[in-house]
Parts: sequence; structure tokens; C-alpha cells
Amino acid sequence: MSTVAKTSQTDTNVQAERQRAKAKLKWKKVLAYLAFVGPALLFFVVIQIIPFFMGVYYSFTSWNGISSASEWVGFDNYIRIFTNDERFFDSFLFTTKFMLAAVVISNIIGFSLALLLNTAIKSRNILRTAFFLPNVIGGLLLGFIWQFIFVRGFAAVGEMTGIPVFQLAWLGDSTTAFWGIVIVFAWQISGYMMVIYIAALQGVDTSLLEAAKIDGANAFTVLRRIIIPLILPAFTICFFLTISMAFKIFDLNLSLTGGGPFNSTQSVAINIYQEAFTNNNYGVGSAKANIFFIVVMIFTVVQVSLTKKKEVEA
Repeated sequence: MSTVAKTSQTDTNVQAERQRAKAKLKWKKVLAYLAFVGPALLFFVVIQIIPFFMGVYYSFTSWNGISSASEWVGFDNYIRIFTNDERFFDSFLFTTKFMLAAVVISNIIGFSLALLLNTAIKSRNILRTAFFLPNVIGGLLLGFIWQFIFVRGFAAVGEMTGIPVFQLAWLGDSTTAFWGIVIVFAWQISGYMMVIYIAALQGVDTSLLEAAKIDGANAFTVLRRIIIPLILPAFTICFFLTISMAFKIFDLNLSLTGGGPFNSTQSVAINIYQEAFTNNNYGVGSAKANIFFIVVMIFTVVQVSLTKKKEVEA
């Protein structure tokens, strides 16, 4: 064999060895990714994806959630919901009104607290912790605590002071019960929004604020023209979170009012729960859940699209 042929053979062997080494390295990386991502992905598929598609299937059946047999009924469940289920749409109306009020109030409070606690206040770390703590408390426990406050605490304060607002039957009237749920929700979630806004405010370049003040801009102008446009991504995140949380409210609503009085504060989540697990109409409950999913998806997609557009314009 000539020297040229030997050299060519050697080069071929070297290239083949490099390709095998690259393939081994690639598989090692894949296995490493699977080791870290695999368990979480598996649980996500088992707990989220599979039940979701099972719910879609059962929405076209008359399954009662107990028996092993289920009859295929097609779109009958959806037709029944849209033609003969006023309570579902009443709960949708309540949930939509609650969402609008809760989103506005929660973000106003959260942003205001962020502006206040982003200044050089000595106790700001303690105050940040105190305002964030309600978000750690579970919704069921929080609802029972505030139920006691509204029923017993407010009544006691009303007797001692004679202030009319404390003498109201907060959970016994549909209007005050609605605002009671809004108050508790805002009290729970505002601290979480505050943390996101504080993180965004700390990313604002202080030289821009100093330059604006030197040019004679007042605090309101600085806030409206500089700070808010620069932290619009934080508004996108906070609006998305509060919209989805408010739409999906369940445990707080269940423990605080239970949907009362007379189902006037029944959220969509409670309506779906009662349909599926109390009335044993799992097929209809699944159909309601699918409708709910589509509506929430539309709201959140529109919200994110609009706020992202504002970010680009800013």
C-alpha cells in the first residue's frame, strides 16, 4: 500500500472516530437533559396533558363520573349548556365582573406599594415581607379567617363605633358579598404583584430619572413618561397573572361565601365543581370546563397581545 493510500485511510479513520465521539457526546447531552427535565415532563404529561384530553373526550359523553360505562352524546352537553343552563352564565357574569374589579384594584395597590417601598425607607424590607405574607396563606384558610372578620369582627366594631360600613351584612347581601370577595382577593394577591413591580422598578436606570428632574419634570410626569413605559413588561406579567387567578378563583370563594347568598357569588369554578362532583354530571361538567378554558384563553391572549403592543410603542 502506498504512503498516500495509508494517509487517506488514516484520515478516514480519524474522521469516523470523531463522528463517533460527537455522537456519544450528543447522546450524553440528551441523557443529561432527560435526567433533569424528564421527571418534570413526565409528571406534567400525566397530571396535566392526559387529564385535559380525557376531559375533552368525556365532554362528549354522558358519563356520571362513577360508572365504567359512558355513552357518546356528541354535542348534546354543549347544546344543553347554551340553551338550558342560566346559572352557568350567571356565574360567568359574576366571575367576569369580579375579574375586572380584582385586576384593577390588585394592580393599583401592588404598584402603589412598589413605588412606596422602592424608596429609601428604613423598614422597607420588613414592610415588603409583611405585605407579601398574605399570598403565602392558602385560599381556604384565608376565606374562613375573613369570614370570621366580616361576620364577627365587623359586627363588633360596628356596635362599638356605630360606623355604618361595619354594620352591614357583608356576606348576607349579594353586592357587599361581591366586594367582600374582591377585598380579600386584593389583600391576598397585591403583595405578590408588589414584588414583581419592585423588581421592575429596580431595573430602571436612575440616571434617566435624575436627568428628568434636572429638566424640571415633576414626580407625576416622571412616573407617566419614564417609569411606566420602562416597566410595561411587568404590567404584562401582572395583568396576565391577576386575570388568570381571578378567573380561576375557587377555594377563596368556596370558604368565604360558598357561592351565596342564593348563588349570587358563585364563580365558574364552583359551578363546574358542583356540576361534576355534586350532581354527578361529569360529561356536562367537562363541557363547561372546556368552555371556561377557551374563554380564559381568549381573555389572556388578547390582554398579552395588547400590552405587548404597548411595550413596542413605548
